[in-house]
Amino acid sequence: MTALPSSGREWHLVARPDGWPTPEDFALREVPIEAPTAGRILVRNLYFSVDPYMRGRMNDVKSYVPPFQLDAPMDGGAVGEVIASEAEGFAVGDHVLHGLGWREYANLPAKHAKKVDGSLAPLSAYLGVLGMPGLTAYAGLLDVASFKPGDAVFVSGAAGAVGSEVGQIARLKGASRVIGSAGSDEKVKLLVDEYGFDAAFNYKNGPVAEQLKEAAPDGIDVYFDNVGGDHLEAALGRLNQFGRVALCGAIAQYNDKGAPTGPRNLALAIGKRLRLQGFIVGDHSDLQPQFVDEVSGWVRSGELKYNETFVEGIDNGVEGFLGMLRGENTGKMIIDLSR
Repeated sequence: MTALPSSGREWHLVARPDGWPTPEDFALREVPIEAPTAGRILVRNLYFSVDPYMRGRMNDVKSYVPPFQLDAPMDGGAVGEVIASEAEGFAVGDHVLHGLGWREYANLPAKHAKKVDGSLAPLSAYLGVLGMPGLTAYAGLLDVASFKPGDAVFVSGAAGAVGSEVGQIARLKGASRVIGSAGSDEKVKLLVDEYGFDAAFNYKNGPVAEQLKEAAPDGIDVYFDNVGGDHLEAALGRLNQFGRVALCGAIAQYNDKGAPTGPRNLALAIGKRLRLQGFIVGDHSDLQPQFVDEVSGWVRSGELKYNETFVEGIDNGVEGFLGMLRGENTGKMIIDLSR
């Protein structure tokens, strides 16, 4: 039997950020590793996820997910290899998806882990295109926004893990037009050339409302909102009657200290009979089997493409998270511990 590690490193939150997080708000600490007891497994993490929602968990406020505690390990999605098991159904060498990221080794109850198959897709895909971001895209578009064939769809943050999948699912399901916004000309090119969006624009190149009007001359029926602020305001202006908005995120204001800048035109929702609905992916777990079956088929056939941005080494975990907040990732931002 291979000897188990005696210690491993994990990221702790040591101060609550005021505005934009800084490296000084975090500490990488070495902690002892214990062998699993009955019903538990010990996992060597190969990849862990950094996601926009984690910024909200750094504030000491009540939300749909408890805040990170100070001087304690942070958590989030991770995929790893079981290196010790005291749980029926889990063997050394199995690959699992679980919720104890931000660390090199995770000791957890086996009931909180799910086996994943690396032969169906790369293991990292279970943190993105086939994971929580993918289900967010699938459920938000098809269930929350009640997408139907022929709808014109606008997606903000469209080059990210969620947005890129929303646009492609809309295209594959028969959208009349798919429009995306992103933060660089390179990402705009990716949306059109690789992901098959009909139009895309760089929100840094001019007012969002003007660029969206040009990209959607006949208006939009669905807006998938990852950004909030001026994007939501612009979308309200372009939505057709009985349009629907899936409110997924508001990354534009996650680090703001002042009051949000908008939208200032919410009254348009009355005359247009719009529906705006916020959602949490955990409320749609019933769609998981359908989602994995349909999307994995599109991935295998090449009809749905995805990108991942890897940051190597646990030492660079916080820098990867900050880079994701700055928009430096294309597709899913993942911390790679596999080497």
